[in-house]
Amino acid sequence: MSALSVEEVAHLADLARIEMTQDELQQMSGEIGVIIDSIKSISDAAGPEVPKTTHPLPLRNVMREDVVGVTLTNEEALSGAPDSFEGRFKVPAILDGE
Repeated sequence: MSALSVEEVAHLADLARIEMTQDELQQMSGEIGVIIDSIKSISDAAGPEVPKTTHPLPLRNVMREDVVGVTLTNEEALSGAPDSFEGRFKVPAILDGE
């Protein structure tokens, strides 16, 4: 079984900013080992002749020409705003001290 050490799991938890107790770290190191082994068994089943895929259907990006259309003037855009300041929408602050 490919188990991660408790220290490695603690490092991963720290990177993800997840607080974990020693018991949780111990339990998670075993669970991650099972996940790693499961992924390895799938990787072993798909031999070199099986192409790697990220999506079952081929995708293509549909592009259109970027053309400027009819737009509002600044005054028109702000005409329905409850409050504005220096040509911009003025909204109440939602973050403290920023």
